[in-house]
Amino acid sequence: MKKIYHLSTCSTCQKIIKELSPSEDTIFQDIKTENIDAKTLDWLKEKVGSYEALFSKRAIKFRSLGLNEMQLTEADYKKYLLEEYTFLKRPFIINGENIFIGNAKKEVEAAILSFQK
Repeated sequence: MKKIYHLSTCSTCQKIIKELSPSEDTIFQDIKTENIDAKTLDWLKEKVGSYEALFSKRAIKFRSLGLNEMQLTEADYKKYLLEEYTFLKRPFIINGENIFIGNAKKEVEAAILSFQK
């Protein structure tokens, strides 16, 4: 399965998607209109090791809600990821068993290589 969780309004996400040149069988999910579900989030957590690894601390709400001043637990990270799409690192790319999180250059390059195979 090839799936990309993204924001359709995010220029960085759109740029990365263009670089990936995804095939027609790729599924796109705009997390603003359809946030990630608990089952998928749990599966992703098993793949990457923690909910914190999926969590974007760059989100504006991270500071505005005062989360940056709290000691968040894995349960807290999961709760916020399910409640608010802005906390999911993006884009989030699944290509079979390969998962790529965020827009760091190294992640994007690995995702591009994965999609070319």
